[in-house]
Amino acid sequence: MGPRASAAPKIKGDARVNKLTCILALSVVVLLVASPAFAQPAGGTPAAAAPASFSMDLGIALGAGIVILGAGFGIGRIGGSAVESMARQPEVADKIQGAMIVSAALIEGATFFALLVCLLKLFFK
Repeated sequence: MGPRASAAPKIKGDARVNKLTCILALSVVVLLVASPAFAQPAGGTPAAAAPASFSMDLGIALGAGIVILGAGFGIGRIGGSAVESMARQPEVADKIQGAMIVSAALIEGATFFALLVCLLKLFFK
């Protein structure tokens, strides 16, 4: 008999999806386990509790971080794809470079707007 066929065919990028799923699941578990650490003690009086605006400040910081990460990944992907396409078709490199710069500028504009919203929320509560 010949070699056995595997139960499920491997899909390209399968390892990245599994890794992302593990990271997401771990993040959810950490957030669920860490939330009792911020709870009020049984006596009812907070003992050296975090300030009331702590969760809002944390949300603003996470929002700004996610905005920066998203913009960085987006601009990196645009740049990588543009360089790859320029290598394949050098005769249209000027058009590709112009489109890449416009796309990166639009992403940066949206990023600055989101960061401005986060900063305004931080300073004008």
